[in-house]
Amino acid sequence: MAVKVSSVSARRALEALGANIKTARLKRRISVKGFAERIGVSESTVARLERGDDGVSIGTFAMACLVLGEIDRISDFLDAGTDDTGLLLDRESLPKRIDRKRTPKSSSNRQGKAVPNADGDDEEGVGF
Repeated sequence: MAVKVSSVSARRALEALGANIKTARLKRRISVKGFAERIGVSESTVARLERGDDGVSIGTFAMACLVLGEIDRISDFLDAGTDDTGLLLDRESLPKRIDRKRTPKSSSNRQGKAVPNADGDDEEGVGF
């Protein structure tokens, strides 16, 4: 059963998406009939898609994007590497401080040379 979109902003986004699909179809000079045949749906479903009807399946939308040559835009949508909100949330969840296991310091060996700490840093804090 399809969920009815109750959010005004979500409905507007769907209407804008439908209008964009219609504009892309017209720019490519594809008739409604030809578009419907290539997508594999009826002409009335194409009309509903272009109106932004929330009952049109995501599969129909994907096929429309494929026919229009824009299928890559779907797979890039909310990609983890370009999701600004997701990246910001990841950054905010980073630890503020890192506690490490403390080990007894041994600052010199038998020849009087500095010995690196257990974590690999020398006495000056350089680990390489």
